[in-house]
Order: sequence, then C-alpha cells, then structure tokens
Amino acid sequence: MLRDEITTAIRRALMQELAAVGYGRLSIEAVARRAGVSKTAVYRRWSSKLDLVVEIVAAAAHGKLPVLDTGTLRGDLVLLFQAVAHALRHPLASQIIPDLLAEAARNPAIDEALRQVLRARQQEIGGRLVIRAVQRGELPADTDPDAAVDLIVGPLYWRLAIARLPLTDSYLDNLVESVAVGLGATGVVPRPRATPVSG
Repeated sequence: MLRDEITTAIRRALMQELAAVGYGRLSIEAVARRAGVSKTAVYRRWSSKLDLVVEIVAAAAHGKLPVLDTGTLRGDLVLLFQAVAHALRHPLASQIIPDLLAEAARNPAIDEALRQVLRARQQEIGGRLVIRAVQRGELPADTDPDAAVDLIVGPLYWRLAIARLPLTDSYLDNLVESVAVGLGATGVVPRPRATPVSG
C-alpha cells in the first residue's frame, strides 16, 4: 500500500476496533492486524493508542460542516443540529462516543484530550453562530457565548450519546425553538426548512 493508503487503513481500522472492543481493550497490535499493516507502521505515525484516538476524534470533530449563516439564528440552529445529528447517528460514532465518555471519567489523559479537542470545536462553531446573532440584534448584547454554546450543543449530545433516543424532525424543530427562546432570541423569526444532510 502507498503511504496515504496505509494511514487511511489504520484510521478506519481504529474506528472499527474502538467500536468493537472499546478504548480499555484497544491495542495497537489489533489495529495493525485489522488494517493489514505491521505494528511498526502504526507506531511510525502515532506513539500510543491515546495519540491515535485523539487524532481520530480531532479529525472527526473538524469534519466539514455546512456554512452556518442563513441570516437568522433559528435557521443557523437548524443547519447545525442537522449536521451534528447526522454525524452522531453514524453507527460507529454511536458506539464509540459513549465508550470514550465513560473512559474519560476514569482516564485523566483521555478526559483532557477530549476536552481540548471537542470544546475548541464547539466554541469555534457555536461561538461564531452566537456572535452573528448578537450582531443582527437577535440575541441580547450581553449573551455569554460559553453558556450559549453549552445550551446549543448539550441537548444533542445528551439525546444521542447518553439517552440514546432518536432525533425526529419534530424534536429538532422543538429544540431549535427551545434553544432560541432560552437564549433570549427576539420574536419568532420564520426560518427556512434546511435541506437534510445526505449520508
């Protein structure tokens, strides 16, 4: 295999192995075996299974999102919720995320790595969304961006990763309105139905 193909194969194998056995039982040897490469090929790219997992989580967190600038807070929330829901519905993600969250409670290194990667991404995306809404006059000028981002992304993670409940269109519609009202958005702004994110 070519170098890029090996790296791709290792990343795919990691996701599959992580979903199958969890972080605690994950080994570089098993990932290499599943990828069809030598253990050395993995260690040449990542020094430990923690580095490997963190890199994969970071890559997933920085995956492509639609441009969240529909002109209204509610429209932006619709797009964001659909994109996050699509990512979290992935069969591997639905198995891996709860395991990593549980592992983070026991493993300070995993906890710190997840916090840094995921929090930074949430702030980057949610922070811009909130700032634009404030600039448009939809949200109060003193809106706390950190608290706003927690309110925006928290329910989706809870429902999909913890409660393991489905995300229906009606739930997402209600969530958009609840979050907008909870943030103190002005009025009921008509919002377009966003095009669902394709798989």
